[in-house]
Amino acid sequence: MPYQDGLRCAHNSKNREGDLRAAAPLLGRQIRFVGARNGGELADAFAAAVAQGVGCLVIQNDLLFNSRPDEVSQLAIQHRLPAIYENREDAIAGGLISFGSSQRERYRQAGMYAGRILKGEKPGDLPVIQPTKFELVINLKTAKALGLDVPPTLLARADEVIEYAQIFEAHPCLIANGAGPTSPARRAS
Repeated sequence: MPYQDGLRCAHNSKNREGDLRAAAPLLGRQIRFVGARNGGELADAFAAAVAQGVGCLVIQNDLLFNSRPDEVSQLAIQHRLPAIYENREDAIAGGLISFGSSQRERYRQAGMYAGRILKGEKPGDLPVIQPTKFELVINLKTAKALGLDVPPTLLARADEVIEYAQIFEAHPCLIANGAGPTSPARRAS
């Protein structure tokens, strides 16, 4: 990804803004926030980001963005903005990179909590468990669409690399319309 002086963060609320503001100077970066409160404001938020000279985006984990992964990733590609997301599903939907806690691990932990509660433990007595397993997912199709070369060292660290055919596997209607290959290709380590 090209060097950028600042990061821009698309967000729907102030729930994590403070943490990001505190982290940016530690990395020698500036951060600005581009907000969208509803789906109707998404396109305007991306246009505003481009008008501000944004070089890349950090898309926060939020109900607004999580409910529209295809739209958000397509807006990022349309505006030629590399973006990092927190959920694997965003990279599958066309986002460039996702890095966040493993959804499978979160579900496993939730199941363990539910089991303990069903066995009689009080929810207030259960410890708060922080995620320990994180996943890095890289979408090569999006990297190519943005004109980015992903370094081999980053690809080697990825838990999953989404290649061209995998996108068509996730969106079968593209295959039905003759838009892509028919054999999925995925590397997971």
